[in-house]
Amino acid sequence: MAAPTAEALAQKSNCLMCHGVDKKILGPAYKDVAAKYKGDKTAEAKLIQKVKTGGSGAWGDMPMPPNSPQVKDEDIKTLVQWILSL
Repeated sequence: MAAPTAEALAQKSNCLMCHGVDKKILGPAYKDVAAKYKGDKTAEAKLIQKVKTGGSGAWGDMPMPPNSPQVKDEDIKTLVQWILSL
């Protein structure tokens, strides 16, 4: 998916309320996430699961709420692939 389309999906899914592309808001910046997982072949699956079920501890104490089922699984996959491409 092209970056502008994925970014629009992130906006529509309310991801950008807590994450900036290149700056931390409540959660980490997407470019920081991409840098942390660069070269990790299991990153996509791990992040898809984290986005779906939520979690905390990887980036501090602020928990990320679960985003499934309100965000479709295929949209979560698209968003994670975009984030990892940054």
